[in-house]
Order: sequence, then C-alpha cells, then structure tokens
Amino acid sequence: MAISTLGCKVNQYESAGILEMLDKSIYVSVPFTAKADCYIINTCTVTGRTDYQSRNLIRRAIRTNPGACIIVTGCYAQVAPHDLAGIPGVTIVAGNVEKDHIPRLMERLVSRDPQLHVSDIRKAGKFSGLNPSTFAGHTRAFLKIQDGCNSFCSYCIVPYARGQSRSLPYMDALKEIETLAGSDYREIVLTGIHLGVYGQDLAHPSNLCEIMQYVDKNRLVGRLRLSSIEITEISDDMIRLIAEGTTLCKHLHIPLQSGDDMILSAMKRNYDAAFFKNRLEIIAQAIPDIALGLDVMVGFPGEGEKEFDRTLRLIAELPIAYLHVFPYSERPGTVASGLPGKVDERVKKRRSEILRKLGREKRNSFARRFVGKKLSVLIENKKDKDTGLMKGFSDNYIPVVVENGNSSLVNHVLNVIPVYSLDGKLCGRITTDDR
Repeated sequence: MAISTLGCKVNQYESAGILEMLDKSIYVSVPFTAKADCYIINTCTVTGRTDYQSRNLIRRAIRTNPGACIIVTGCYAQVAPHDLAGIPGVTIVAGNVEKDHIPRLMERLVSRDPQLHVSDIRKAGKFSGLNPSTFAGHTRAFLKIQDGCNSFCSYCIVPYARGQSRSLPYMDALKEIETLAGSDYREIVLTGIHLGVYGQDLAHPSNLCEIMQYVDKNRLVGRLRLSSIEITEISDDMIRLIAEGTTLCKHLHIPLQSGDDMILSAMKRNYDAAFFKNRLEIIAQAIPDIALGLDVMVGFPGEGEKEFDRTLRLIAELPIAYLHVFPYSERPGTVASGLPGKVDERVKKRRSEILRKLGREKRNSFARRFVGKKLSVLIENKKDKDTGLMKGFSDNYIPVVVENGNSSLVNHVLNVIPVYSLDGKLCGRITTDDR
C-alpha cells in the first residue's frame, strides 16, 4: 500500500491518520514510486496546479500497477468526484467525510468498477476521527483541532471542499497533546483550516488562547507552534501569551493576500492594509525575535500595476521573516471566477518573481539578526541537503545547520550559537550537551 499527499498540513495529518488505521497485518506501507496493490492519493484543489498534480499522481500509480486499487480522496475528490471517477483505473473516490472510512471501504471492496463515496460536506457536523499518534519521517507532531471554514473569501474553494467550521473539543485537544508528548514528540504544531476560530462552534465554547495558556502553564510539551492564523484573530491576549510563554514558539504565519484595499475588498477579506500593518507592528514590538511569515497572492482579477505596487511597498515596510507567494488560480464556483479584469499569466509570473526576490531579502535579513545569539533548535532526522550536516529549526522558525552534530542528537532541543548566515539559513555550533 502506498499513499501520496498534496496540500496543507491538515491533509498531511489526515494521511497519517489513514495509515495508522490500516491493519498492519494486511497492509505494508511502501514508497509511492514502488509497485503496490493499493494507492491512496489525498488530493488538494486550492489551485489549478494542485488539480493537475493530483491527476498526474493518479495516472502515475495506474501506470506503475494497472491492476492496483486506486483510491482518491481529499478536497479535489470532494468538489469534483465524477471527474476523478471518470479517469480509467480509479477504483474509489472518497470525500472528506468519508476519508475516515477508507480502511473499511478497502476491506469491503468487491468490484473494480468506480465507486463514489462523497456526501454533502455542507451537512458535516462531526469532527474527524483521524487522530494519528505517529508521523513517519517527522520529529514534530501535528494536531488538527479545527476543520472547515465559514469565511467564503471570493477566491477560495476550501469552504466548498471542507464544509462549515467545526472543532475538536477542548479536553480532547489537551488529551491529544499529552498523548503526542508522551510519544516523545518535543514539538507539536496546532493546525486547522481556519485555526483562529477554534472552539466557537462547541457546546461549551473555547478558544485557541485557552489551549495555549494551559499547555504553557502545565508544560505539556517542550514546544507548541501554531500553523496559519488570520491577522484579525491574533488577539492582545495571544500576543502576550507568546511574549511571556516558555513553550510557545515565537512564530506566526499570517495570510495577507494583498496590500491594496480595493483588492482586499474584492477578495472579501475583513481588514484593510492599514489595519494589517498596525497589528503586525504591534506584534513585532511586543515580541522582538518573532518570525512573522506572510502569504500573498498575485494576479487577482482587477490587480493592475498600481494595486501590485501598493502590495509591494507594504510588504517592503513590514517586519517579516519570510514570504510565500501564490499566483491567483481561478476556481469554478467561487465569486472571483466571475470577476472582470483577468490578469495575464506572464504578468502573474513577473510579479511573483518580484515578490519572491523581496521574500528572499527579508529571509536573509531576518536570519542575519541572530548570528552570535543563542537559539533553541530541534534537531531533525534528515540532514541538510546542501552541507550534509545535521539540521533543525529554531523556536522562531529559522533553518539551522550544526557543525558539531551527529545522529544521536535527533529529536533533541539544543542550544546553538550561529556563526554565519547563508541564504536565510544559519550555521553554528552546539554550545551544551543539554538534551
């Protein structure tokens, strides 16, 4: 059995959950490139490119073993199940709710005729039962505590693929954190589709700050990190917790999408550029060493040179550590797909490269600030591909390679003094044997 995953950390988490649910006496996991009796493709549909990649993976699996059982799940399977079932060789198409039941669907398979198991995601109310306790190849663990989205940004297909917002109950979340920490994970990343609204849908409402505060106060795990969160959901309490906490990573990844107010309004984002800049500056002032990463989209309908320049100028002024750049990809069924002012693909490519160049400058500048300063680094189980040295990430999300490391240090959080910076990466030496 082989599995391949496209897209976000939530998808990666769910793939790990599927693998853990499979009967190990029947299914042996092999690389996706190997010949297998069954292939699972956990798809993404956030862009046209991810749709294309998903179809390529499906066809690659069929070529590798034409007689294999081909199971397609994830967001692309949810929004376009008939398109995927029409690919010759596909056996099962399972929606995001049905993803939990893939092991049972595999056991009950009696025919190789395409089977569709895709329910109406709008009616999904139960939180997923996929809760893996191990993450192969990772020294950090992920924990999905929220799913779905109620925002309906004009460009985004995700609410149609994931359904309404729903949360893992507060006590269950704490229990999962304790379980993962007990499995020797030194860092846990809280993740969700719209993480910042965690707990609002629960019978006994909770919020992200309550989890962060309890974990930090009781030191349930060595490091707790947040995945992507909206600027409007980073409260003063959250800023204070990260600034004062001993286990909360000084790192926030925040979607900006555009620095132009007209474009933000067309995107149906609930902030303007001035608000975003003000909040980011407040965060950076309260937590001087924090890594602030941004998502930005180029080529949204109506984005001319003036609108793009406003985005470019805003990002140049912001105290950020890195930048993720995405060209706009039209998604059928979204409001934006019907908007005028389509941007030429060549223009998108040019603007993307301009922003990526700025992102590299920001990353290099941020990393250089920490040369000679002690950093807390979680050593990973994969070596740096450029230097062959042991590597890891600092609390504030800087990639660090260590000159005096060895494999015995994997999954340990160590103090490292960087001695130089190169291309946004730090190289240094471990200062103690603190394991």
